[in-house]
Amino acid sequence: MELHQLRYLVAVADLGSFTAAAQSLHVSQSGVSAQVAKLERELGHRLLDRGGRTVGLTPEGRALLPHARAAQAAVEAVRATADELTGVVRGHVRLGTVIGCTIPGYLTGFADFRARHPGVTVEVAEGNSDDLLADLAAGRLDVALVAHARPLPDGVRGHTLIREPLAVVVPDGHDWAGGDSVTCADLAGTTVLCLPPGTGVRTALDITAAAERILVRPQVQAHSPEALMALAERGAGAAVLTESMAGGRAGVATVALARSARTQLSLATRAAPSAAAASMGRALLDGLTPR
Repeated sequence: MELHQLRYLVAVADLGSFTAAAQSLHVSQSGVSAQVAKLERELGHRLLDRGGRTVGLTPEGRALLPHARAAQAAVEAVRATADELTGVVRGHVRLGTVIGCTIPGYLTGFADFRARHPGVTVEVAEGNSDDLLADLAAGRLDVALVAHARPLPDGVRGHTLIREPLAVVVPDGHDWAGGDSVTCADLAGTTVLCLPPGTGVRTALDITAAAERILVRPQVQAHSPEALMALAERGAGAAVLTESMAGGRAGVATVALARSARTQLSLATRAAPSAAAASMGRALLDGLTPR
């Protein structure tokens, strides 16, 4: 039994196919299949059910998987400790960010990390925050910048950068402009523009509406806050974002959403990151934290 065989097994179990596992590991699909089959022969048990459209674990595979994960974590801990003792940072970091992230502090921290640790390769994945957190908890990412309205999952540590309620963006001169707040009942009677499901803002809106027992169904969804604000400015609807996203944009007014749930921007890492991932987390945190 070899460590890379366990790593391949974990990747196939997490991603549901040999092809996806091979792509994530940067190896050939035939190599992953052959090594997992070799592991099954050595252990004397079939670990994967290859009969369906996706590859699943057999009962024996489910029993073994936690031990395979523990073996990976132990080896990573040994490598991280050895790197810390020698003062060398090397390896590969899988970084996740919300789609289209151009936060200046994030870009500064990323550039500083690359300048200090040119020997570390970095793979960047963009997605909605729910997916990024799931990948982080499953070990498919090492560090992620996420927006969320619920607690972080088990096995994930986070540093909160911003925590704020929702706000509603409308054109200057709108009936709501200049008011103290609007309610979910108000939103239910108008066209709502919002970020898609899986984002912190959308989750916070869903939580707020559920607490009010009011159905708020956004008619327009986009990943870009700038696009939503531009549409709101042109009278296409009321954009639900946060005050920091609105950022004093000309041509629109921002009014608070009453009794809003809070959304958070957090820098999250795995509970036991590698030395390279820990260094990336510190660099990003330095860039994102106001001085």
